Amino acid sequence: MTKILTVLKRFNRGALLSLISILLFIGLWEAAVDLRWINSAFILAPSTIAIATIDLIRSGKLLPNISITLARMFMGFFAGTILGLIIGLLMGWSRDLRAFLDPVVSVIYPLPKIALLPLVILLIGIGEPPIILVVALGAFFPVLVNSMAGVVNIDQIYFDAAKSYGASGFRMFTKVMLPGSLPTAFAGIRLALGMSLLMTIVMELAIATNGLGAMLWLSWQTLNIENVYVAIAAIAVLGLLLNPLLNLGGRYLSLWKEKP
Repeated sequence: MTKILTVLKRFNRGALLSLISILLFIGLWEAAVDLRWINSAFILAPSTIAIATIDLIRSGKLLPNISITLARMFMGFFAGTILGLIIGLLMGWSRDLRAFLDPVVSVIYPLPKIALLPLVILLIGIGEPPIILVVALGAFFPVLVNSMAGVVNIDQIYFDAAKSYGASGFRMFTKVMLPGSLPTAFAGIRLALGMSLLMTIVMELAIATNGLGAMLWLSWQTLNIENVYVAIAAIAVLGLLLNPLLNLGGRYLSLWKEKP
């Protein structure tokens, strides 16, 4: 309980500093537009964007697109994260499996996942499946690599101690590998969530007819600058809201790892 309270105190302090920096940035931005330091025809004031956002919410055009983007993002994120966590832990545990799969991971991991889109469409067609699959691929590799590294870096003494108590197979997996690698794996999960949002928007820009990415692209094509900024602001807010939750989880896991 004490460790949890410590995490919450750190989280509140960090959240306050983040809020101050955001408000300062918005204030300077608004002032720069009002004082005509920047061209208001292309760089809209935050107040103008806020009014346009309210209008889009009232018209029923913004919130459905946000929900569609979030649904795609989380479906791809959870699919990629779960699979990446399982395979990463197994690769960290088995040297043979690691030697077998490492060349494949090394080849595919650096590739921009959007580059796989033509192949994905060729294999499974157009629609929701290619979007979710590419998002899942974006989440899969960071989790896999960090999960594998987490297991590899576990001190051998913990495995030996578990074996001395008769642990093997599933119990070794759940009692040693998973808890021992989780703090390191969490770094991959954090990267995966950000990558999932990024890949969702990119895929919506490329092939979707709805969602924030599609809304952004359609607004740009019709030169609706206000809606362009609203879509960008909505994407930024989504990323901003996701980060505090991940930071809180990461700090708690760090404290848990340090527990004697």
